[in-house]
Amino acid sequence: MSTATDGRPFVHPALFYRGEEQYTAGTVPFVRDGLAAGEAVAVAVPGPHLDLIRAGLGPGTTGVRFLDMTEVGRNPGRIIPGVLRAFADAHSDGRVRIIGEPIWPGRTAVEYPACVQHEALINSAFAGRELTILCPYDADRLAPQVLADARATHPLVIDGQGRLPAGTYDPERVIARYNEPLDLPPGAVSLAFDAGELPKSRCFAVQEAERLGLAGPRLQDLALAVAELTTNSVVHGGGSGTLRIWAEGERIVCEVEDRGRLTDPLAGRRPPPRDLPGGRGLLLVHSVADLVRVHTAPDGTTIRFYLAR
Repeated sequence: MSTATDGRPFVHPALFYRGEEQYTAGTVPFVRDGLAAGEAVAVAVPGPHLDLIRAGLGPGTTGVRFLDMTEVGRNPGRIIPGVLRAFADAHSDGRVRIIGEPIWPGRTAVEYPACVQHEALINSAFAGRELTILCPYDADRLAPQVLADARATHPLVIDGQGRLPAGTYDPERVIARYNEPLDLPPGAVSLAFDAGELPKSRCFAVQEAERLGLAGPRLQDLALAVAELTTNSVVHGGGSGTLRIWAEGERIVCEVEDRGRLTDPLAGRRPPPRDLPGGRGLLLVHSVADLVRVHTAPDGTTIRFYLAR
């Protein structure tokens, strides 16, 4: 199962594997070839797969950066800035290769739209970079729609039969398809706000979150995220908005809706230029939240974030 690069600057293949043997056959040579070529190599996959790759490499793991994707990529919106860009930018003097597995069978239906949008956005986030990102997909345990989406977000698919163009590659279509309206549960409480009520909106969110069982550092994370989103609504979203909060299982969910339109799909997923003031609000929300969902349309935008209690 060859996973060699094809000479282009940015290469983004999906690896369809069946069972541990194919997983190891598709990932371990990819790492070894990178090390042999003097490339910086990182592996960001779920914990059990880290063990498989380490075992396959044996003692030759020196210089490989290993990350548990279930931790660093729990929020898919954090993967590009916090994992992929962080590693690639730190090794910008040569070619980089990364194994990134953001979609695994344990992902929930609530998380999945953000996961597949992440995979689609990788292509524009790293266009022209000297970088290969190999994304494994469990072809036995993931749903057929997930594999179909993988073909649409990766220009190349590698499986037991070899390397083939995906044929249905269309990341822009995927981004648009999963820009879904977000259903509102009946138990949500809400507060309308404008520029004069930003402090009130933050206090409202903190008090409701406390009542719902959020505490400690997580409460501080919520206050920060609400402050950033409500300020963005006032500055960029028409001057006002609506804040909502509720509990959903073991998570506290908070969203801000306003009349702005988010035109940059990578907003919050890449750092703004250092000489540009502002532009970091959604990036901060991604950094503290366990999940972020976004729906944007010509008449308004909703940004929803989740925090584990």
